[in-house]
Amino acid sequence: MKKTLLILSVMAGLLFPPLSQANQSSQQLASCFTDSLNGRERKELAKWIFVAISTHSTLEPYANISTADRDSTDLFTANLITRLMTQDCPNQVKFAMKQHGSAALVNAFKLVGEVAMQELMNDANVNRSISGFERYLDEDKFKQVFQ
Repeated sequence: MKKTLLILSVMAGLLFPPLSQANQSSQQLASCFTDSLNGRERKELAKWIFVAISTHSTLEPYANISTADRDSTDLFTANLITRLMTQDCPNQVKFAMKQHGSAALVNAFKLVGEVAMQELMNDANVNRSISGFERYLDEDKFKQVFQ
């Protein structure tokens, strides 16, 4: 049961908005987690998020991700979360859980997910792709609104 709660807390924190406002103990936990990550780990964590999201029925036709790649990202993420919680930040985990339960993990992993996504969003190719829609905006209609 505790393992299931841990898994759900991590996933909720990485993939969804926080369930409650961040508090000091979850902020300290989040800081410990993010300070313990290197650039490669942030990229790998963002890859895991992408792989997970790609299973959505709307996105799946566009993703060609093998079972081996899914397993690899799952293994990396499991090892990373295990290290963060049991080696890098065990005292912060204990304190935050004691103070606020699983909501502390949700809030802490939300920040970890944001940091991982920032790693991808800072890439020039990603920025070009995200702004690609701009060439199709109808400027005349916007001028009418902002006159």
